[in-house]
Amino acid sequence: MTSASADAAKPHLLELLWRELPETARRGPRKGLTIDAVVEAAIELADAEGLESVTMRKVAQSLGVAPMTLYTYVPGKSELIVLMLDALYGRMERTEAAGGWRERLAAVARDNYALLRAHPWAASASQTRPPLGPGQCAKYEHELRALDGIGLTDVEMDDALAFVLGFVRAAAAEAAQADTERAESAVSDREWWESNRPLLEKVLDAERFPTAVRVGQAAGEAHEAAYDPAHGLEFGLQRALDGLAALIERG
Repeated sequence: MTSASADAAKPHLLELLWRELPETARRGPRKGLTIDAVVEAAIELADAEGLESVTMRKVAQSLGVAPMTLYTYVPGKSELIVLMLDALYGRMERTEAAGGWRERLAAVARDNYALLRAHPWAASASQTRPPLGPGQCAKYEHELRALDGIGLTDVEMDDALAFVLGFVRAAAAEAAQADTERAESAVSDREWWESNRPLLEKVLDAERFPTAVRVGQAAGEAHEAAYDPAHGLEFGLQRALDGLAALIERG
């Protein structure tokens, strides 16, 4: 088979996502593995070691096959990552919240936050061009319903959803970074502050930095940490919803 005909026989990404493979891609010895098995192995690897650890070679090793075997299922790493994301989107929690649009959209935000906290690599793997697989489409359909019929145009609905999900990705990324810093330091936030309290009390002069000392102390006592991811999510989410409320009320 020539290289041109070999490329033509490879399944395209959308065909892989929807498992609508052409006949040429179905032929040949492919016993023992499936696309789903490859995707699940890659997800497990990303969850354990991060997205950068996901290579065709390491996924193949985890499955006990030769690296070249994977290429009969997935053309390469970029396509594999899209398949991984779509698999997560397909099985993520979809809360049917009661109440108005705020409650529905807040549930969408929290479901996405929970997904990104369980799979931190997914935030960095998210793409501006949606993969348009079955998982992504089901996710998009469910999430748009939170905004349907409340006075927004179709374009505004898409913009509003993207705005909220962008905030959620940023919040989840900050929380993941805090987890990493905490793990690398091997101490809790409370332990870090307690060990550094003598120096901080010495250099943070209340006369020189009156507002910073007052507000920082109040926030630290309220959150028992310099940064509380859960509080940050809820505070920011409510402000994002306030902004959308102004758009909706403007009519």
